[in-house]
Amino acid sequence: MSTDPIAELLKSAKTIAVVGLSDNPMKPSYGVSQYMQSHGYRIIPVNPQVSEALGEKSYASLLDIPEKIDIVDVFRRPDAVPEIVDQAIQLKVPALWLQETVVHEEAAQKARDAGIFVVMDECILKEHRKRMR
Repeated sequence: MSTDPIAELLKSAKTIAVVGLSDNPMKPSYGVSQYMQSHGYRIIPVNPQVSEALGEKSYASLLDIPEKIDIVDVFRRPDAVPEIVDQAIQLKVPALWLQETVVHEEAAQKARDAGIFVVMDECILKEHRKRMR
């Protein structure tokens, strides 16, 4: 019997830092994060442009977050991913989730080489819905 690493991750994770989380309810990052929050995950916004989103204080960088992060969920352009990966490696974050259309093979490989589980070009909401019925 093979295990499903994405299902295992979604079951074990409690805290998701969302890089690029907007405070605009019309943006995909907001809707996806609101869904995950409504399913019991602690959402930590990472966006220097907003002070808070979804009732949570926003941080300028992953490095500013004072608590343990289980998943870094990325809603940024692919060219922003290498810096995010460097921060995730520094923090020893167990998982990096690059949302749909966010693809950066080199940075993803660097994260994997550092022991980080990587999901790329997938929507965390869709994967949660599919697996967590």
